[in-house]
Amino acid sequence: MKIREMHITPIAAVDPPLLNAAGLHAPYALRIIIELITDGNVSGLSEIPGSEKIRKHLEESREEIIGKDPFNLTSIFRSLERKFAAIDTNQRGEQSWDQRILVHIFSAVEVACLDIIGKETGRGISDLLGGTVREQIPFSAYLFFKHKGAGGELGFDIDPSASGWAAARQAPALDVKGIIAQAKAMCEEFGFQSVKLKGGVFAPEVEVECLKALHNEFGNRIPLRFDPNGVWSVETAIRYGKEMEGILDYYEDPVRSQEAMSIVRKAVDIPVATNMCTTSFSDIPGSIRIGSEDIILSDHHFWGGLRASMHLERICSTFGRKLSMHSNSHLGISLAAMLHLGAVLSELPYAFDTHYPWQKEEVIKGGKFRFEDGFISVPKGPGLGVELDREALAELHNNYNRCGLTHRDDEIEMQKVEPGWKFELTRW
Repeated sequence: MKIREMHITPIAAVDPPLLNAAGLHAPYALRIIIELITDGNVSGLSEIPGSEKIRKHLEESREEIIGKDPFNLTSIFRSLERKFAAIDTNQRGEQSWDQRILVHIFSAVEVACLDIIGKETGRGISDLLGGTVREQIPFSAYLFFKHKGAGGELGFDIDPSASGWAAARQAPALDVKGIIAQAKAMCEEFGFQSVKLKGGVFAPEVEVECLKALHNEFGNRIPLRFDPNGVWSVETAIRYGKEMEGILDYYEDPVRSQEAMSIVRKAVDIPVATNMCTTSFSDIPGSIRIGSEDIILSDHHFWGGLRASMHLERICSTFGRKLSMHSNSHLGISLAAMLHLGAVLSELPYAFDTHYPWQKEEVIKGGKFRFEDGFISVPKGPGLGVELDREALAELHNNYNRCGLTHRDDEIEMQKVEPGWKFELTRW
């Protein structure tokens, strides 16, 4: 069996004006859909974060993939590693999203190959990874401070006919009242049993007030987690971390760097999580040496695939870390891969992150996955268990061509609202 074709399709999905430490989400979130087709006409799918740079490197990787046996993933990885070694510095960048090349490309190829292997063998990807431990995966509500607006062509405008969560996702959330309303709407619609707030946007006292209000609203039955995306100083993180002891389930990346995280971890009685300071296997020795976190938030797009994420779980178990899942704006192919990974992990100490409720479009047949009490069932069927909706793919590709975006730049988007605004590594 050989890979005969490789189709690379950049897409743009509607995204509301969500705020974060790096600025503001654009009206569209960029993704890339990859489809590999074998000489036996078996198709394998994957999805990764999109940019023109990543798309060009995927195009350049064709000769390392076409003609290869999808079972030979180690050989494919070595070939890609040799090709991109000179240009991939293994630096994730200073923003909250990962900008490395090789991990994105290999995770895209690996998931698509596993989808093919699953279809060839008649088994789901979770079976290929070691066997399903659980049939449903828990997710957390993911709250954002945000401006009014639906995103996409509407931008900062709204659809007045929307109702329920569709209306709530358009509403502003710039204070305690807005965040509480957003949390209640999201939990009512999707049944989430834990809540995360993305911070690093307003002064620490404002964000901590929101977290205290969430705790007063939901009590201990809804665990809370909080992510300032590394823009607090050590002093700020310790001061406000102590105020949140007994409120937070975990404290995600309050500061930047393993050394700073280690200081905060020793000073504050809350488990500390990261997807910014320990983000590759080369970061693990430093993490263990100084004790920079309690929880690593994995992401198969950034750690080099599903099998690498399972290797990471074994390392976490060995060195007393917990493992959970980071999220970025994504559609159903990425979500299906996350679900299969969640199905095989030895334990799930925390509900996974997901941006999925914020995206209203889908690229798989049957429409969006459905939450039940905050859980999503692992797809049935061989491989990923999902099929590509080609009409939806074409429409989302048209979005990409129309929107004019080539990469994510939250600073530029923020300047549309606050002229002159600049991202700062440490803001408070």
